[in-house]
Amino acid sequence: MSLFDKLVVKTLPLVPKPIVRYFSKRYIAGEHLFDAVRVVRDLNERKFIATMDVLGESVTEKDLASNMLGECKEVLDIITSEKLDSNLSIKLTQLGLEIDYDFTLKNVREIVEHAQSLDNFVRIDMEDSSTTDQTIDIYKTLRQEFPNVGLAVQSYLRRTVDDVGELLKEKSNFRVCKGIYIEPEKIAYKTRKEINDSFMKLIEMIFEAGSYVGIATHDDDLITRSYELIEKYDMKPDQYEFQVLLGVRPELRDQILRDGHRMRIYVPFGTHWYQYSVRRLKENPKMAGMVFKAILTRKNSK
Repeated sequence: MSLFDKLVVKTLPLVPKPIVRYFSKRYIAGEHLFDAVRVVRDLNERKFIATMDVLGESVTEKDLASNMLGECKEVLDIITSEKLDSNLSIKLTQLGLEIDYDFTLKNVREIVEHAQSLDNFVRIDMEDSSTTDQTIDIYKTLRQEFPNVGLAVQSYLRRTVDDVGELLKEKSNFRVCKGIYIEPEKIAYKTRKEINDSFMKLIEMIFEAGSYVGIATHDDDLITRSYELIEKYDMKPDQYEFQVLLGVRPELRDQILRDGHRMRIYVPFGTHWYQYSVRRLKENPKMAGMVFKAILTRKNSK
């Protein structure tokens, strides 16, 4: 990472929103549901599958959480009416987890039940470590009632191997990702090797147990090692999938699809694009530096 890239990341809070919006166009479908529908339809035509995500988290008012509930159900409805190959991803803090546990459980149950009536699937995203126990509890409760709900887990948390070991007893459906939140070393691995080794251990545990997994990574090493495990365990294309974020390494997603694997694209949309975009910039300082250099070059050329 160059000094310029580091400087860009450190000064993100001072960056005007129009510049962040310029960056975000690559990673966000748009502010409206019809924007996401357009993007997903295009992806489906190119043989990709999708998961749609209404941006927003850390809701602290019940009315706003209820509005988010309605938006999530609307997404499921339009997936059905438009015949899109997509499911839905949700965050529990957007549905009230920071307000009331039972209120959140009711909201998520309503979404999962609605999805089941439409023959669709809901993935519960994992957030920062302060929500991990409650997220797993809500998932386990709903998994006993509904087969069409899955959970994301993060390989950088030291606890995740034990969590997955327990959840495999229930034939859980997983998305395995590295994790993006800043956590203390006491509870999270910090080196790339530790995080990657944990990631692969989780994938192998899930393959061995015969559960379904979404392998969510843009890391070449993890993809190569996942290919090796797929061959080792003779996994069929309908027993797993790869997942990447919209706009991140499109050449990689194309290659994985050409190699004969299912590829799901995470398609976020909504008015809360700013927070999501800043997070993407912080995750990818090199890309942030390239974007800002392009902007500066364009301004200087005028």
